[in-house]
Amino acid sequence: MRALIQRVKSASVTIDAKIFSEIEHGLLILLGIETEDTMEDIKWLTAKIARLRIFSDENGAMNLSVLDVKGECMVVSQFTLHASTKKGNRPSFIKAAKPEIAIPIYEKFIFQLEEEMDKTVKTGTFGAMMDVALVNDGPVTIWMDSKNKE
Repeated sequence: MRALIQRVKSASVTIDAKIFSEIEHGLLILLGIETEDTMEDIKWLTAKIARLRIFSDENGAMNLSVLDVKGECMVVSQFTLHASTKKGNRPSFIKAAKPEIAIPIYEKFIFQLEEEMDKTVKTGTFGAMMDVALVNDGPVTIWMDSKNKE
């Protein structure tokens, strides 16, 4: 499971020219799911995201989590995070889970993050063509992979 986490001042998802969801100060999480992902991956990643100290404290040091600042989270599915560009110029998405596998994992991820945050998590719509807008705060962008816990 891969996540690209962006600290944002605001973010929104628009589908068919209508705003579907939006957040203010918090995290935009682009989530890529692969077939081998398990509940262990979900629990590890959601706990890390909720407690990731990437918000500034009163001294300007990145020392606070999204929980500490009472920020919001938005999760958007993005199978392209599993693109392989090793061979040729056309990315391969063979590691990305098919919808029948990915959707239940995506839904469990959202539920688990809501448990960690103790609040509703905003989302996009799985598989929809979405326009994702954000104002990156910093910018701060973090890459996490549950199979490579660095």
